[in-house]
Amino acid sequence: MTEAPAQPTVLVVDDEEDLRDIMRRMLERRGFRALVAGNSEQALEICRSQDGAIDILVTDLGLPGVSGGELAHAAAELRPTMAVVYVSGLLKEIAVDQGLIPGDAVLIKKPFTSDVLIDTLHTVISGEAPSTA
Repeated sequence: MTEAPAQPTVLVVDDEEDLRDIMRRMLERRGFRALVAGNSEQALEICRSQDGAIDILVTDLGLPGVSGGELAHAAAELRPTMAVVYVSGLLKEIAVDQGLIPGDAVLIKKPFTSDVLIDTLHTVISGEAPSTA
């Protein structure tokens, strides 16, 4: 019997509870396993305590107290193979110019559809360079 491919695990970090819940439901409906955190401390605790891989960190760029970029850096120390996707109301060029994210970062501009989120995650998992929308 062939084993089904493992569900990719995504850690969603956003301080807006409604948005976290919407993203969790988007992911679960499309075959992802979703973990959620409301702030950087919760996210880092999940990175420390979670058994198994966390494939992708999806973080809001504007978290209270710490930027999504700072969270991604700290999370990468705990989970070096975890990919990162940022979500923000800012254009990527502005976020890069302000030093919030590196130039090669993947950023999804808010508001976004579930198709944009899922397509971006599949592209990141496959290792392809995402297209810019």
